[in-house]
Amino acid sequence: MLIALWAALPLLAALLVSPMASLPAWTAWAPALAVTIWSWGLARQPEQTLPLAARRSAVLVITLLGARYLIWRIGSTLNLTSATGTALSLAMLAAELILLANGLLQLWLTWARQAPVEEEAAAAEQELARRIALDPRRVPAVDVLVPSCGEPPELIERCLRGCLALNYPRHRVWLLDDSSRPELGELCRRLGCRYLSRSGREHAKAGNLNHALPQLEGDLLVVFDADVVPRSTFLRRTVGLFDDPRLGFLQTPQSYMNADPVMRNLRLERWLMPDEESFYRWIEPTRQAVGAVVCAGTSFVMRRSALLQVGGFETGTPSEDLATGIRLAAAGYRNLYLDAKLSAGLAPLSIAAMARQRSRWAGGTLQTLRTGANPLTIAGLNPLQRIAYLEGILHWFNVLPQLLLLLMPLGFGLLGELPILVTGNGLLTVALPFYLSQLLLVRWLSRGARNALLPELYRWIFLVPLVGTVLGAIAGRPQRFMVTPKAVSSGARSGPDRGLLLPLLALLGLQALNLALLISRPGPFGPSSQALGLVWAALGTASLLIAVRTCADRRQDDAIPWFSLGAPAVRLRTATGFRAARILAISEQGVELALASTGLGSDPSAMTKPEALLWPEAGLAALPLRQQHLRRGRRGLRIGCCWADLSDRQREDLHHLLYRGPGEWPRRQAPFEPIALPAMLIRLLGPVPAQGWFQRSLLALAPPLARPGRRMDGTVPCPAMEARWNDTVIASSDDIVKLEGNAYFPAAALNPAHIRPSAHRSVCGWKGEAHYYDVVVGDQVNANAAWFYPEPKNAAAEIKGRVAFWKGVQTG
Repeated sequence: MLIALWAALPLLAALLVSPMASLPAWTAWAPALAVTIWSWGLARQPEQTLPLAARRSAVLVITLLGARYLIWRIGSTLNLTSATGTALSLAMLAAELILLANGLLQLWLTWARQAPVEEEAAAAEQELARRIALDPRRVPAVDVLVPSCGEPPELIERCLRGCLALNYPRHRVWLLDDSSRPELGELCRRLGCRYLSRSGREHAKAGNLNHALPQLEGDLLVVFDADVVPRSTFLRRTVGLFDDPRLGFLQTPQSYMNADPVMRNLRLERWLMPDEESFYRWIEPTRQAVGAVVCAGTSFVMRRSALLQVGGFETGTPSEDLATGIRLAAAGYRNLYLDAKLSAGLAPLSIAAMARQRSRWAGGTLQTLRTGANPLTIAGLNPLQRIAYLEGILHWFNVLPQLLLLLMPLGFGLLGELPILVTGNGLLTVALPFYLSQLLLVRWLSRGARNALLPELYRWIFLVPLVGTVLGAIAGRPQRFMVTPKAVSSGARSGPDRGLLLPLLALLGLQALNLALLISRPGPFGPSSQALGLVWAALGTASLLIAVRTCADRRQDDAIPWFSLGAPAVRLRTATGFRAARILAISEQGVELALASTGLGSDPSAMTKPEALLWPEAGLAALPLRQQHLRRGRRGLRIGCCWADLSDRQREDLHHLLYRGPGEWPRRQAPFEPIALPAMLIRLLGPVPAQGWFQRSLLALAPPLARPGRRMDGTVPCPAMEARWNDTVIASSDDIVKLEGNAYFPAAALNPAHIRPSAHRSVCGWKGEAHYYDVVVGDQVNANAAWFYPEPKNAAAEIKGRVAFWKGVQTG
């Protein structure tokens, strides 16, 4: 009843207020006010918590307001007084019709009820965990494929280590190297994964993947781009769903662990949402509801037999992922989207690289229409699937009407012709309610994935290169496939990227000249048309100014992502004792710390340099430090440190914390735009510092909320960790504390039949005196293979009453 009441308010206003009616002046604001009240009431609760009727009421109201707007535009606003005016007016109407049709089609696709995939996945995960516990050899075998083409070896190693660390009993990891580098073959031999290369690069990524198919034996295959690191639970969260024999592939979100260049260059990491969020949080669930999930090229699981049935990955387009997903849907397979951030990769490192990436997406998607996977002609799709896939492909054509609308204000000042005839009453009673309904509900409809205005930055920045890509696709001259670079080039030219900057400067110059003419010599347009022209030109000028500012990349020395963890408390070990500190930023390269000024004296540089960082709550302890930077401010002392010589075990623990923990990557909500817009303006007025100590581009990483061995997202408990020797379980528990890479089990978890005291002792400078046990299985003795600290020092208090193992005792 309440939802129907909210929906009735703007409907009532639309029925009562006609754009042609002569009504008192005070009623002109009534429709806009009704829409504002309705939108505010609807958006008070998250869309996903409300009944389906709430979303459907929004779809219906926005559609009716759009139809009312369209009737007004055709019947009252066309300028047919001259040939130039007629051409401009009809061109503008055509551009609006294209964008309106696309927007309403996207909206109407949300009408369908979305399947409860998260609940289905949770049940499948529990069943898979039960089967693993009974017999880990009887679960589906998985081949994890990492296609590579020129990425830095250290980035590939990070991905491979993450894939090898997947918490699943039957998986093999393959590096598919399209650059045939011997050092990568050696890396795979050292890590213990498969290496496969080929002589040529025909068909790019699709050809690389197809080259590996005859070598695979697993029931399922998973694809991760070489910059992507999966969470350790990726396979446990996804594989169980393939008990359904109809399932062809499962897509998960493509997340980034670093800020993209738009966010980074404008320093808007806190205020701007990456534009892919709306695709994965809104578009993909919508497509799933009609059976048209888009395969995104990475972080997906696919049934190998289904892939072989459709002939492997599509080679006729660089968007092999989209085309292959369409083929699977047409073959009758069910395709799912699991909205769980179980992996993350690197966003492009420069604004030019991001433009190249977007152009490749656009060109590859449009090329799908020239393949056998064209959703308009391929057999096997139902009408809703065809519509959904076609909308996803054809929306790239929107850049053409968008460019046209960006240029339309030039008609007011430069040409002296009106592309649209408006009156104040029509703007208030028809146009304003329609646009308000979209602006106020876009955050609600997208489930917090985007705001209304700030994400438009992406449109203006990449508009010109995308127009070139689309025109090339129309002419049958697609752009050459180019991999998005994942390394910082040492020889890169400093300053803005000219390929992006020069077209934007040309557009900005035209808009600025047009705005100046409108201000200096008002035309005979009437006050409403004059005001519309001024506002339109001012908004276009401001948008282009921001786009130009974004073309200057913030300098960075490497591609290693840094994270904010919410300033968790840690301990620093120095030569004179321990000091409390808080982590401001952390990466696999180093850490930035904040210390209180208390006890530092007047000269902070006289403080004893930290030697190690201890963070037992996160499974990290005694990571060696090398101080690099020292700064004293109003809030205390800040210290920048690089990690010193880390052991393999320490580096593994650090990577586990940063990239591979059992939870999900954080899910942000778009900020309240009236606060975000002033923040952006403030950023624009200030200088853009190069990245360095305490000036880094940071994204939030959820701090560890539980000891390793427990799932951070609180859904399904992880299986117990075991300590085994000679195929015998010595200890088993899910309550594990990790310290210096060692797993400490509760003493009560030990099997007393396989433990006997030893007289051996050793001393650690910061943990205390260690006592030992012999591990005994039958008549075999592993002397001093377990140790514990009866009275550990304060720095290691968390391991009191716990036992760790070495000397061949396997833990995991």
